[in-house]
Amino acid sequence: MGTLYLCATPIGNLEDITLRVLRILQEVDLIAAEDTRQTIKLLNHFDIHTPLTSYHEHNKFQKTDLLVKKLLEGQNIAVVTDAGTPAISDPGAELAWAAYEAGIPVTSLPGASAVITALTLSGLSTRQFAFEGFLPMEKKERARVLERLKDSTYTTVFYEAPHRLVKTLQAIREVIPGNRRVAICKELTKRHENVLQLSLDEGLAYFQENEPKGEFVVVLEGADIRQLEEKEKQKWEQVSLEEHMEQYLTQGMERKEAMKAVAKDRGMTKNQVYRELMK
Repeated sequence: MGTLYLCATPIGNLEDITLRVLRILQEVDLIAAEDTRQTIKLLNHFDIHTPLTSYHEHNKFQKTDLLVKKLLEGQNIAVVTDAGTPAISDPGAELAWAAYEAGIPVTSLPGASAVITALTLSGLSTRQFAFEGFLPMEKKERARVLERLKDSTYTTVFYEAPHRLVKTLQAIREVIPGNRRVAICKELTKRHENVLQLSLDEGLAYFQENEPKGEFVVVLEGADIRQLEEKEKQKWEQVSLEEHMEQYLTQGMERKEAMKAVAKDRGMTKNQVYRELMK
């Protein structure tokens, strides 16, 4: 039985490849590549002559069975994408799952990733972050995703093509306040790498005047937790304490627990809630 290797390749600068990945690409029996025309350039650069086969979004379901069969026969196979880490907005996850289902060993060789590169370059919080990849093309589905992110305190990372960048920034702006900070990263690790750190409104205005060129990663600041808490507090100020308590009591809460929940919602102590109710 062979092993499936998920191999990260450079996202721009060819020097961003690990020694381990180069060794595995030389040693495996077959390389499954998202675009063989792109991968052959990488292999030629490093004088690697391992056979190639295509494995991309449009043939991955048909090709998965064939690759699993080869792995079961004892062949070692490396999976690579055009750039970056397989399975991150690229083929790879389905094959890895199919290999696990067949009892085949799978390992991932870490390396370049546009998500992490952009996040660390952004200057925004890296403590908690979410990766959304490419936003849905369908307008209603895209709006649903963005609505879910509106009150998220996580930094969010998006991929985007140049011809869709302005439309994507407009869609984000329709849901998220324009003063939210954003880092728009272009051509990461390449000669013309550039990072614009500005507000969402400023970013949209800039690319409406300057035609986007190159590949982009958009890193969006999360919502301010203090503003969210204040917003939640103001919402409950429209409701009397008695009505607020009743909402929790009708859900089956004990009175003490309901008072604790009300206090948390309104930014009060439990004793303050008790005293107000006693009035």
